[in-house]
Amino acid sequence: MARQDFRFFHPFRVRYSEIDGQGVVFNAHYLTYFDTTITEFFRHLGFDYQGYVRETGEDFHLVKSLVLYEKPILFDAEIEVGCRVAKIGRTSITFELAIFAKGEDTRYCTGEIVWVNTHQITHKTAPVSDDIRNMFTAFDKVGG
Repeated sequence: MARQDFRFFHPFRVRYSEIDGQGVVFNAHYLTYFDTTITEFFRHLGFDYQGYVRETGEDFHLVKSLVLYEKPILFDAEIEVGCRVAKIGRTSITFELAIFAKGEDTRYCTGEIVWVNTHQITHKTAPVSDDIRNMFTAFDKVGG
């Protein structure tokens, strides 16, 4: 995945609390960067996540997370996480993500997050709504 493959980015600056004894970002923080970026992606699209949960009784559950570490990220680095929807299944959404140096093509890692839409009372999967599908389609058509 290259920088130009993404239309949405969210910036971060690595804090001291995010590095380990080796002076690099501790591996678990990559998932925090991914999760925050997905939240900001939804916010950018104008999606009221909490309203969706309240109105439908459904919520997305993480079923897969994958991080491919390529280069270490050091303390105080300015980074940008790119996010895009790679696939929408009947009940799932697959996000592709990548972390880049701010304003550069230098890539630190790539990743994949898969969410499944689930009814919160029955705990059974539920179809991804047409509204959500259309939201992502509209974003792709207008280029963000």
